[in-house]
Amino acid sequence: MVAAVSLQNVYKVYNKVPVVDGLSFEIQAGEMFGLLGPNGAGKSTTIRMLTTLTKPSEGRIQVAGFDVDHQRSLVKSHIGVVLQQISIDSDLTVWENMEYHGRLHHIPNPQRQKDIDQALEYVELSDRRNDPAKTLSGGMKRRLQIARALLHKPEILFLDEPTVGLDPQTRRRLWEIIRKLNQQGMTMLLTTHYMDEVEYLCDRIGIMDAGKLISLGTLEELRQQYGKGILMKQTGEHWDYKFFPTVEDANQYLEQLPDKTGTMTRPSNLEDIFVELTGRNLD
Repeated sequence: MVAAVSLQNVYKVYNKVPVVDGLSFEIQAGEMFGLLGPNGAGKSTTIRMLTTLTKPSEGRIQVAGFDVDHQRSLVKSHIGVVLQQISIDSDLTVWENMEYHGRLHHIPNPQRQKDIDQALEYVELSDRRNDPAKTLSGGMKRRLQIARALLHKPEILFLDEPTVGLDPQTRRRLWEIIRKLNQQGMTMLLTTHYMDEVEYLCDRIGIMDAGKLISLGTLEELRQQYGKGILMKQTGEHWDYKFFPTVEDANQYLEQLPDKTGTMTRPSNLEDIFVELTGRNLD
């Protein structure tokens, strides 16, 4: 079975410095894949290469079975992209933004009108179809971006920090839209700064740092690898962390300590593993 997304030993070099350094992984059809990394890890460059906006310096990338270097038009016709930056035209109405995108993808009428109605209904913007896009809230603009990305019915959807800057309630609403799309079979790659977003949405997680993929697996696999239990000890203004195979192991260690002041145990989470691997919080 051909992977929906495949990167094989991919490099991207700027001024002789590798921003992406020997990256290799695959995303299977229907999978929700999360890509995590601190600022400067190479996530955005990776997304740009996957969506044909930047050419890799070395290596091979295939998306929907097509080579991003030599079959760019075919790749573009099979993908949807929702970028972190708001990219809708504020001077057009909601419907006009969709109409313009539909024409760019050569979707014929009356199918185009039907598809626009369907996409706007899906993201709950049907009642705002005639409103100027500049009157929409931040969350509505993001939903419009998703509707637009879905209009040509892509096989694969790339989401680059789609909920950044949104309030918690709006973020949750977008999560449900994204999750429902994935449950219907759409393959997705998500980059985000929110650990809870990855834990809630993603089947597998890739962690990048300094252009390299440093860990890959499901959340359960990562917790199994690094430890399901954490012992935390407060030292001044900082917390020191120690991983254990299980919470029970952490508790047994705690019981043996002569001084338990400022010490506690709990189950490990993705943020613990991320900090352990990169030495940094995901700001």
